[in-house]
Amino acid sequence: MQRDITLPFTVDQDENGDWYAAAALTPNAFANGEGDTREAAIADLKDAIALLAEELGVPEQLTVTVEAGQ
Repeated sequence: MQRDITLPFTVDQDENGDWYAAAALTPNAFANGEGDTREAAIADLKDAIALLAEELGVPEQLTVTVEAGQ
């Protein structure tokens, strides 16, 4: 069975130019990605999230629609 998972994530570049991405699947389960570019770090993070979800299962999700300020 295939499911979509939507997670907030962060992406940062260090002083050496390497990119790092991070997200939390649950409050106690984190995934990280890295790469030479922002896109590569995000792709690596997606792979890490998929492995983590396979190991731990997909958490329950709640979708809320909010109006964000400008």
